[in-house]
Amino acid sequence: MIVRFPPDSALASPEFDRKAAGPELAEHIPGLAESFEADHPGMHTTDTIDYDIVLDGEIWLELDDGAEVRLRQGDVAIQCGTRHAWRNKGGRPATLAFVLIGAVRSDEGARR
Repeated sequence: MIVRFPPDSALASPEFDRKAAGPELAEHIPGLAESFEADHPGMHTTDTIDYDIVLDGEIWLELDDGAEVRLRQGDVAIQCGTRHAWRNKGGRPATLAFVLIGAVRSDEGARR
């Protein structure tokens, strides 16, 4: 899947429509929204091996222990069930391609 992350500042803006964002996320990436932690915004764990490729911009990968790794265009991260979050601390969108290998559950519990 290809995901475009707006700057974090845009998500904190009063103009950002959180009510509309949830259904849009569920439509385009079924099953992912359910993996987000309510107490730690953005943190989630997938049950897949993930290849994360930065196509454009830069983004920070926040890990379970609070460490953050800055990734730029062309960088690749490989994760295996890692608890993490994506943070765009920059001033422009970042575009990433994700290849998820393994079981991904939809909200109906089916395997994809």
